[in-house]
Amino acid sequence: MRIENSFIAADGVGEKTERRLWRDGATHWDEFDPGMVGEKTGERIQSYIRDARRALDDDDTRALAETLPSGSLWRLYENVRDDAAFFDIETTGLDAATNDVTTVSVHRGGDTTTLVQGRDLTADALERELGDASMVVSFNGKRFDQPFLETNFDLDLDAPHLDLMYVCKRLGLSGGLKEIENDLGVGREGVEDVDGREAVRLWKRYQRQGDDAALDRLVTYNRLDTENLRVILDDVSGRLHDDVFARHV
Repeated sequence: MRIENSFIAADGVGEKTERRLWRDGATHWDEFDPGMVGEKTGERIQSYIRDARRALDDDDTRALAETLPSGSLWRLYENVRDDAAFFDIETTGLDAATNDVTTVSVHRGGDTTTLVQGRDLTADALERELGDASMVVSFNGKRFDQPFLETNFDLDLDAPHLDLMYVCKRLGLSGGLKEIENDLGVGREGVEDVDGREAVRLWKRYQRQGDDAALDRLVTYNRLDTENLRVILDDVSGRLHDDVFARHV
């Protein structure tokens, strides 16, 4: 599903009206006719489409995201799929005020970059990787990863943020990232036994003992977090497309 299939972002349009428009043949902005709805609603939808087209032409995903209701940002994903930045962090603990970020991985455009504390993990590097992204995608990152980065590196990440944890819950997929990976058959070859606690221990072994193998294992774990996020989002966005859009057309 693409943003051009959506009308719910127009002022005064709810799910019922949107579904009726789809059933009546308006499955895309190009197919909308103001006569399908009342005069005022028709004017609002036309106004929304004009503004949204302009935002699409300008690659202004922030403006598009602001109009979407909570929980509907996934509708924009297909439009920005190749430029979405999937990111995940590892830390020394859970409190951003007293703990450090150890690694940050960003998967974008088919490539994965991992930044490591003490090597190349800097505010400038994070800005380069995330600052101009059309959308950032995480798992529980709205509550954890993004605040951690903003606190530790004085960043302001204002790209539309799709938190996959909530998207999965909408489909009845609950629990942590590993549980959802298992439910969907997504693997982690080589680091199946690594979790958040082990990630902290790996970092400590690297720091205290100079154990490069421990760092390599941590980096692999962190990289797979981001790469698997894309696999999962491709899966669940397709399921949501079928559930929300296809079955009403």
